Amino acid sequence: SLCRMVPIENANMPERSIIQWDKDDLDALGLMKVDVLALGMLSALRRALDLIGQRRGLVFRQQDIPREDTATYDMVCKADTIGVFQIESRAQMSMLPRLRPRRFYDLVVEVALVRPGPIQGGMVHPYLQRREARAEAERLGLPQPVEDCPKGLDAALARTLGIPIFQEQVMQVAMIAAGFSAGEADQLRRSMAAWKRKGDVHKFFERIRSGMQANGYTAEFAEQICKQIEGFGSYGFPESHAASFAILVYHSAWIKCHEPAVFLAALLNAQPLGFYSPSQLVQDAKRHGVEVLPPDVQHSSVDCTLLETGAPQPSVRLGLRMIEGLPSLAMHAIVQARTSSVFTDVDELARRAHLTQSEVRALASADALRSLAGHRRQQVWEASALHRAPPLLREAPVHEAPLSLPAPPESEDIVFDYAALGLTLRRHPLALLRPQLAEQRLLSAEQMHDFPNGRLARACGIVTVRQQPGTASGVVFVTLEDETGTVNVIVWPHLKERQRKELVHAKLLAVYGVWQRQGEVRHLVAHFLKDLSPLLGRLGTHSRDFH
Repeated sequence: SLCRMVPIENANMPERSIIQWDKDDLDALGLMKVDVLALGMLSALRRALDLIGQRRGLVFRQQDIPREDTATYDMVCKADTIGVFQIESRAQMSMLPRLRPRRFYDLVVEVALVRPGPIQGGMVHPYLQRREARAEAERLGLPQPVEDCPKGLDAALARTLGIPIFQEQVMQVAMIAAGFSAGEADQLRRSMAAWKRKGDVHKFFERIRSGMQANGYTAEFAEQICKQIEGFGSYGFPESHAASFAILVYHSAWIKCHEPAVFLAALLNAQPLGFYSPSQLVQDAKRHGVEVLPPDVQHSSVDCTLLETGAPQPSVRLGLRMIEGLPSLAMHAIVQARTSSVFTDVDELARRAHLTQSEVRALASADALRSLAGHRRQQVWEASALHRAPPLLREAPVHEAPLSLPAPPESEDIVFDYAALGLTLRRHPLALLRPQLAEQRLLSAEQMHDFPNGRLARACGIVTVRQQPGTASGVVFVTLEDETGTVNVIVWPHLKERQRKELVHAKLLAVYGVWQRQGEVRHLVAHFLKDLSPLLGRLGTHSRDFH
């Protein structure tokens, strides 16, 4: 067994273990290495396919998803890809309107292009420029431009417009242009794959330079290839790996496009996964016309489920799994107790499902007792009144005149929604703050959407993402969310240093800057940041920071 061969220790993440060897130790000992990678999207896809099959009354499999669907590619070209595998990040969403994938192989390139290797190797812009030139020629009815593919390298580079994007292409170039043998090219591949070990890949450079110049290639071209290989030493994709990922990209995009309710339910049931929180996924689904219903002890299963209403898309009923602090055993007990008959009041629910007071309070905090007790304050009151009875009295109903409490204001309900569910199905918090924000001339995402390039703009939103990629030269990318959508913000290093406190700690951030627009790619370049978090009061929000 593994524990008899190598020390195993607990990882920082709960229920994870690591071994103390790296893969090169295994290689030195001649042991076979098998990577077993878990992808949350695979779980989400399985759930989605099951839900589609239930809706259609048949077994629905991945191979049943139509190929090369025009509507799916239209959605992807607009970067409407929240929740879609791989192409949901800020960098990918900025790339999609420029690359404009229209067929499967375009997705393969997309997956591989937004990586440290191609970016550091200077491959991204030349590829996009050649692709845009082809698209412009097609639009004008002109002959397609001939790619500047060096002599003899068509077999290696023609499929990516003369730009090496995949590891296999670098190996082919080394063999064709520098005279590498197949074995030497495989050693180069292994060196590129060992991306955490700096320096290994450099030992090939002199051989590449001399071999390419001996075969008639310019020193400049040889240096460019070395630079690109160095980029792959940081992280580059094999073509086969990119193609495998692209299959999941296309399948998840097709489901989002044609079955958005199914897509939301599957993603929520597969949490935690992906780039976006459940709150952002729900907000996006609602903008796409999906009705989302709150968790309710009379109607919710453990998982999120679909409710057919006769509309083109079913409603999504949030499951009991969404409720913070509710144990799994309690969820299943509620569903099981409900199979015989519906609950009549909170007391009966607690007795039949054998719930503790803390479990009933968790349900009340999540507004999941509304069908039994009315508004949230009343729910919390009735939950607080429940006490563990002596054994002889546990099945005896209690007859007591209820105390009627006033309903809470919407703002209080929203605060409790975020605390108990991590999201709200009521109005977005910024909808309540909009009058105050308007007084400061802060605009919504919808208001700025069609601004021309270069216009001064002021935005404000809840911070959902902060990113500082290693390839971004110190630039921080921030995503703000309001009641109408999201705003992507660019913070240059000089502003980051000057206003680090506001950038790192603000939950509600106002940004004053310049609107930058190139086609469908939109950003707000920040010139000044202002922390407006006190306006949120006790509202608990969470952002994905520097992952």
